[in-house]
Amino acid sequence: MADKIGSDRPKIPDLPKPGFCKKLFVFFTMVAHIAAIVFTGYVVFLALPGNYLFAWHPILMSIAFGVLTTEAILYFSPESTLIPQASRSTKVGYHWATNTTAIICGLIGLTVIVSNKYKNGKPHFTTWHGTLGLITIIYMCVQGLAGTTLLYPKLLAGKIKLADQKIYHATSGLFLYTSGLGTLVLALFSSWYTTNAHPAMWWVSLSCLAWLSLVIMNQVTSEYIPKALKKPSQQY
Repeated sequence: MADKIGSDRPKIPDLPKPGFCKKLFVFFTMVAHIAAIVFTGYVVFLALPGNYLFAWHPILMSIAFGVLTTEAILYFSPESTLIPQASRSTKVGYHWATNTTAIICGLIGLTVIVSNKYKNGKPHFTTWHGTLGLITIIYMCVQGLAGTTLLYPKLLAGKIKLADQKIYHATSGLFLYTSGLGTLVLALFSSWYTTNAHPAMWWVSLSCLAWLSLVIMNQVTSEYIPKALKKPSQQY
């Protein structure tokens, strides 16, 4: 009797297994974590023991833009987040805390290089790396302040729709992240890096930064561009 009742139950179809392309894409995004650690770890390795002032500049900047800002964005990735079970609000909290730490590291790193230049009587911001780096740090602070409007939506209530704020913030954040990675790429051509880095690791470093830029760009554009093209009533 029990077998008969069980046989009458409708069978639940098996869920389709992810295809090869999907698995490859997940692997591609997950490698971003490794790329961030490899690049930053190698920079720290070159700068250690850090017993001279300049050493803290590449250490702090690589941590800020190589690891912290990368992970802050990847928290929201459906494929490569390290906290897949966390709620959206929890991810927002982690995103805010991680980016705040990145801003602190960036500001200290900027202070270190300015102090080092002043100590050695050298001019400031005379290279593309230095100029873009200064612009990036300033813009990073502005982006952080603007992001508080998403934590406290009432600040702009009635002025800008929350859905539009999210799109603006993500787009601006992508521009900031690209600027940060661009500054790191320019750093690869500095005399300090070319002198200390192994030629093979130079190419590994460049590949890591290129990999990160592709992953983050794909994540942000694939999530927010379709929403931006929707009608206002369909967004979010």
